[in-house]
Amino acid sequence: MLTPYVQAQHNIRKTWFLMFIVFSFVIAIGWGLSYYYNDSSILYIAVGIAFFQNFFAYFFSDKVALKASGAKPIDLRNPQHRELQRIVDNLSISQGMQSPKIYYIDDPAMNAFATGRNPENSAMAFTTGILEGLEKNELEGVAAHELSHIKNRDILVGTVVVVLVGFLAIISDMFIRGAFRSGGGGNGNSKGNGIIMIVGIVFIILSPFIAKAIQLAISRKRELLADATGAEITRYPEGLADALEKISQQNMPVKKAGTATAHLYFASPFKNKEKKSGGFMQRLFSTHPPIEERIENLRSMNK
Repeated sequence: MLTPYVQAQHNIRKTWFLMFIVFSFVIAIGWGLSYYYNDSSILYIAVGIAFFQNFFAYFFSDKVALKASGAKPIDLRNPQHRELQRIVDNLSISQGMQSPKIYYIDDPAMNAFATGRNPENSAMAFTTGILEGLEKNELEGVAAHELSHIKNRDILVGTVVVVLVGFLAIISDMFIRGAFRSGGGGNGNSKGNGIIMIVGIVFIILSPFIAKAIQLAISRKRELLADATGAEITRYPEGLADALEKISQQNMPVKKAGTATAHLYFASPFKNKEKKSGGFMQRLFSTHPPIEERIENLRSMNK
């Protein structure tokens, strides 16, 4: 198993690699459209969009994730929120880390996620369902799991992907509208136009798969690593295992969860998505390992 330091460095490199891939993808689309329409300004616009999306993804994707989930800052006048704050503060102190900002999501489904680009700019969000449905030691397990994502810099990759996946969808849609608005290009080269059109169609077809591949690049192993690290932080694997068991029994989707943010959550925010007995394709394209497998791994730590 990778140490937290090695995992953090690995995730930092992975983030820059993903940003470079998406940057190159947008530039390639811009070049194709500029050639097709014989208009170099399109390429300049694409370069601007590529730089902007990477800047925005790195510095503001955590705010996008929190906004998209409907997260709000906790109210310390609320006893549940005060208890949650104490739990997160104590766990953070034990790891020598700055305590992340804490938010709540008004949703009966039991789930949580961490976001941010680094430990100094991080946040955790917990649904009202998980605050009401878990015992203290179970909630500590979930908070420790999310804290380990922050410690391992998993959140850097996961949070940036939220915006990059969204931008890929937008760019793909722009290309679809632009490429088929006109029957021919402006440079009179019908053979060249035909090649560019074919390349463009390939991009259109592949873009959703590229977006999904980026999400799956955030390896499902990171959840297993976060489970193990979280159990080490609390020294009580059973608490985290019990939390996963309760979440699997509830089997309720998170209302505002989307495909771009699904990988951030503690457990899959969609209904019936983490069954160990699920089909091969379902497991292949799942953002989380089966809950049953996670529970087995945690309980084996007690043996």
